[in-house]
Amino acid sequence: MNVKLQLHKKAFKELTADELYELLRVRSEVFVLEQNCVYQDMDGDDQRAIHLWMTDGDKIIALARVCPAGTHMKEISIGRVITTERGRGYGKQIMLHAIDAAMDYFDATRIDIEAQEYARGFYENVGFKQSSDIFMLDGIPHIKMTWVKEI
Repeated sequence: MNVKLQLHKKAFKELTADELYELLRVRSEVFVLEQNCVYQDMDGDDQRAIHLWMTDGDKIIALARVCPAGTHMKEISIGRVITTERGRGYGKQIMLHAIDAAMDYFDATRIDIEAQEYARGFYENVGFKQSSDIFMLDGIPHIKMTWVKEI
């Protein structure tokens, strides 16, 4: 049975304990276990972020967080982007929702991300452009990418 996809969008204080637990569990599963990368996922930015996630039934299939300027980065930023079912377009959908949330919540006209270098093409497909040289972050090659609102 195909359950309708649902988008969830909440500020940190609106999250239930179960929602927060599930978001952190999925982030740990992908970023720490799957990518074999030991790093501090709970970095103190979640409390000021807008959290977005998509579900199919009760399963999280994509998530992202939008941070206001001056938290994770100098500019408004999107991070912790995950899809648990790759190749189905959920990553693009959650990114487009995150860009919309950045504009709605923080009046974004510019958004920065720290993208894993291999994912450059994915982020280019939603309007980001590389804005730095490659740098290492948590042992993984990254690039800064920037989205600018078209006027």
